[in-house]
Amino acid sequence: MKLLLDTHVAIWMTNTPERIPERIRDLVMDGHNEVAISAASIWEIAIKHALGRSDAPPLAGYDAIAEFQSAGFSLLNITPTHAAFVERLPLLHADPFDRLMLAQAMLENMQLVTYDSQLSRYDIGLITWS
Repeated sequence: MKLLLDTHVAIWMTNTPERIPERIRDLVMDGHNEVAISAASIWEIAIKHALGRSDAPPLAGYDAIAEFQSAGFSLLNITPTHAAFVERLPLLHADPFDRLMLAQAMLENMQLVTYDSQLSRYDIGLITWS
């Protein structure tokens, strides 16, 4: 199975895995599954970390790259096709990072792993807490 972790899940897997249900942790840790992190997540982390808000990610963009690669996750680049596909998604969710990851998951035949149950309104293979 090919998994694309959203930003929260990627950070939690490497920093606070206890926040993730065991069944999802098991999927991510299963060596038969391919696990990827979108470049959109690195971008999101870098932007939010630089803002220094109280809800900012606990690591900077470059640190996130190293941490995710150390955990064995591959990095999924953003292609022009991924970016253009966003306009074909219904406007059910406004977060640009999530919308780009949805497009990537759809085009790359991946299951998006997310805590955000709002994304279940899209017609995509989704793995979530509920």
